[in-house]
Amino acid sequence: MKFEDYRIAEGIKTSISKLGYKKPTDIQYKSIPPILRGEDVLAIAQTGTGKTAAFAIPILHILQERKQNSRPDGVKCLIMVPTHELAIQTESVFQKLGKHTKIDSFCIHGGVDQAPQIEQLNKGVDILIATPGRMFDLVSQGVLNLKRVEILVLDEADHMLDLGFIKDILDLMRHIPRKRQTLFFSATINEKIKKLAYSLVNNAIRIQIAPEDPVAKNIDHAVAFVEMDDKRFFLESLIRDNSEKKILVFVRTKLRAERVKSALERVNLTSDSIHSDKAQSFRASTMESFRSGKLKVLIATDVSARGIDIPNVDYVINYDLPEGLENYVHRIGRTGRGKQKGLAISFCSLQEKKFLEIIEKNLGKPIQRIDISDEEYNYTLDISQDKVNDLKSLLLEVEENELKHKKRKGNKKK
Repeated sequence: MKFEDYRIAEGIKTSISKLGYKKPTDIQYKSIPPILRGEDVLAIAQTGTGKTAAFAIPILHILQERKQNSRPDGVKCLIMVPTHELAIQTESVFQKLGKHTKIDSFCIHGGVDQAPQIEQLNKGVDILIATPGRMFDLVSQGVLNLKRVEILVLDEADHMLDLGFIKDILDLMRHIPRKRQTLFFSATINEKIKKLAYSLVNNAIRIQIAPEDPVAKNIDHAVAFVEMDDKRFFLESLIRDNSEKKILVFVRTKLRAERVKSALERVNLTSDSIHSDKAQSFRASTMESFRSGKLKVLIATDVSARGIDIPNVDYVINYDLPEGLENYVHRIGRTGRGKQKGLAISFCSLQEKKFLEIIEKNLGKPIQRIDISDEEYNYTLDISQDKVNDLKSLLLEVEENELKHKKRKGNKKK
């Protein structure tokens, strides 16, 4: 079935065509019809499968039809997402798909001045994409009324639970009508998520897109055994060998992100980092720079990059190996989007082998190994431009990064 065969508004079909979409993905094919029928949906699908469009297309059509019948003003669809970046990305999808409709979509999130957001809400918004914190701030101030919400979407629900938003989700139910359509989208499902989902949906259509291999078939992924203190040399080498490639580097903590960035600066390699200690305006400009290709190397934590769709990422590097399969699949899924090929390499130190065992056990098969001979290993260390090898200098660098980290946190609280 092609998009042109769906009974959706011509303006939406025009946008779909201009975006180059011809046939729906599996999650879109299974989700669009029941959503159009007004049914609740509980959908489980891995990242990169096109799930935002799976709910955006039918929602835009439903609201376009209702708007023509002069339905009352106010927010008619609320989409809750866990992070600022995902809110901005989701808004972008709705605006592109809804360009030729009369539907107004808008996103609100923390970290920026709320005055322009309030001004836009006062003008009128049909679809509101929101992070929990800013949404409740505006509800408590009386500037956001959710009493006319007809469709509720919870996106990246598993990640919202990981971030401790379950109370916020349950509190939200007091502010929206009981009679509504609820769409629940998650990359994974467990008992906690299932319990929450079934408390919110009503006779939901359950959709699960779960391929035997959770890693997309167009992603080649492998692991290289590299000691913790040597990782910066191998990252430097990989970046120099692929200077025109777009490289996304994942680390475990915010402090690690700054340390890796400092290590690259020492060898005159340009990179930037995103994490929750950075101001939202800075994070947004950094992401835009990376999307456009102006910035070639981005260092990120799991939280800051969760659910983000960045085009044309050539390499994903797990500088720190994640502790489980879910984050592993999420990370390497940032490359190989759509029909593009992707490459992902994980650096695994002696201390991280336990994480590798867990990932491979849950994956059901071993990850390909990159065989590095002693000669190649030593050569990579020798050719590095990083001459800060003595312990004293490295400890000073760590102290400086920790001081910067504490200072940033202090300024953030103010």
